[in-house]
Order: sequence, then C-alpha cells, then structure tokens
Amino acid sequence: MKAEPSYLQGTSAGVRLALAVQPRASRTGFGDRLGERRKLAITAPPVDGVAKSAVHIVLGETGKLKTVAIDGIALAEARRRLGE
Repeated sequence: MKAEPSYLQGTSAGVRLALAVQPRASRTGFGDRLGERRKLAITAPPVDGVAKSAVHIVLGETGKLKTVAIDGIALAEARRRLGE
C-alpha cells in the first residue's frame, strides 16, 4: 500500500489537508507540494467569517497556511481526487 502524503490525514469524519492557500489566483486548483503542505490556488479573494458546510478550517483561519477538515469523504477518495 502506498504511503500517505504528509499533507493528507484520515479522520473519523473524513480527511484533513495541510494547505498553502493562494487567494486571487488566475485559476483554481491544486498545485505542487510545498514542504509538508499542498498548494491550493483559488480565484476568490479571502472572505472573513464565511462557513463552508463540510469544510472546516482547523488551523490558520487568517493566514495562507491552513489545515482544513473535510467531512464526508473517505481517505481513498481524497487521495484519488488529489492524484496521489
């Protein structure tokens, strides 16, 4: 079995991702690994206090380095979607 990437962790509710977020990017998508994190470019600007149903910020609420929890997705499915 393939080892899990350091930025991806399974939880009882879903998965956690350690991300380096780049807001206001020209396109949305995952980029390369940046150390122990995966780059995520998003076209939207940062917005304070907006809830994202199944996505919860665990660490880094106001910074570009974030750890997010995504409920309702299996680790294997998250790995497949991330191309791991």
